[in-house]
Amino acid sequence: MNDSDICYLSAVELRRCFKSGELSPVEVAEATLRRIEAIDPKLNAYVTVTAERALAQARAAEAEYASGDPVPSLAGIPGSLKDLTVTKGIRTTRGSLLTADWVPDFDAPLARRLHQAGMVLLGKTNTPELGWKGDSGNRVVGPTHNPWRYGRTPGGSSGGAAAAVVAGLGPLSQGTDGAGSIRIPAGFSGAFGFKPTWGSVPQHPASVVQTLSHAGPITRSVGDAVLMLAAMAGADPLDRSSMTPETVSLADLEGGIAGLRVAWSPDLGYAAVDPAVVDVAAAAARRFEELGCTVVEAHPEAADPWRLVHVMWSTAFAAYFRDDFDTVRDDLTPGLAAVIDEGLTFTGTDVAQAYIERSQYYESWRVLFDAYDIMLTPTLPCTAFAAGDDHPGAIAGHKTTYLGWTAFTYPMNVTGLPAASVPCGFVEGLPVGLQIVGGFRQDRTVLRAARAFEELAPWAQHRPSMEDF
Repeated sequence: MNDSDICYLSAVELRRCFKSGELSPVEVAEATLRRIEAIDPKLNAYVTVTAERALAQARAAEAEYASGDPVPSLAGIPGSLKDLTVTKGIRTTRGSLLTADWVPDFDAPLARRLHQAGMVLLGKTNTPELGWKGDSGNRVVGPTHNPWRYGRTPGGSSGGAAAAVVAGLGPLSQGTDGAGSIRIPAGFSGAFGFKPTWGSVPQHPASVVQTLSHAGPITRSVGDAVLMLAAMAGADPLDRSSMTPETVSLADLEGGIAGLRVAWSPDLGYAAVDPAVVDVAAAAARRFEELGCTVVEAHPEAADPWRLVHVMWSTAFAAYFRDDFDTVRDDLTPGLAAVIDEGLTFTGTDVAQAYIERSQYYESWRVLFDAYDIMLTPTLPCTAFAAGDDHPGAIAGHKTTYLGWTAFTYPMNVTGLPAASVPCGFVEGLPVGLQIVGGFRQDRTVLRAARAFEELAPWAQHRPSMEDF
């Protein structure tokens, strides 16, 4: 088996190979690090590579397998953490010049849990400054590129995570999602991304946009995401909003989804969308009928919640920099500084009103899920735009703003509902994603639907040629 084949094995397959002795954790770690060394200088998915730590962890995992004793769930499996995630003893830049050399002295709960589960840490993946936009460029290391086409974005803010997974630079990547930041890069890059119910994975230190942000997995398969999520999820006293969700195992994914009532919407009633993207996503949605589902075009009776998101997002960043904005402004990404300027124009009552309307908006989705089990939409309204840009500029003749273009993803941050992006095709060689949304704490339903679609329309066999890298 050559390095490329090894690096594209799933976490589920690697566990089997480690247990049987077909491969060793050290072999896999070495092959993955060689691939990172060869490809990542141009891809720029990793901000920091922790090669020595990875090899030490791989050797420890190898000894665990050799002992014959039970091993942790992710023992020996390579993965990465987003560079927003605090990691003890490892540079954590957060995509910002202000923290470009920060080496924390503690682990975030999810980092600690993945370590305890045996994941071999390859390094930290690229993100825009504090995760503020849907691309992964920053002033510390520059932009990450899309594995399918150099010069295009893999999305953001977990763009480095998605690019690493799709390029074969580790099967497991951790992301965070405040307005789509797991699903955006999954959609643009052709990965599987899952945003669990809000609070399922503890976040500490808290995200800037605390009540919008979720943490979850980006992988090449649904099964791998379930393995990773099981290791990360569960209440932690460091995050008072965290809770222990219903567990989901690999066995829970089996059995199909016949009988599910499925709503499909090409635009949620308001989104500007590239017609070519709609065509691909609509064709994928229709295939749920082959799975025994009833598919009906429908969407919540609610207006675009972007104004609510913008108020909450911009004022959160304005509050974060309230005491030193004038001092640090020149060190911030210009686009982020502009968002902060807008946030400073809102009043406390504007913010309070946004939270009131947020509850009303959630109610429209609750009512929808009285009639349907899952909702399908395009993940994104376009394919990948230029790497490093703040947003597409225009979609279907409509001008875009910093996150207002992510019309299908931010609603699920407002509601906190579980949502996944599955690869469903290509437009001119660039991936298109289909978003699967579930009702209140219906994570298992979303993951089961994603697995059923994965079996019907497999995507893992599609690998970017990486000729430009």
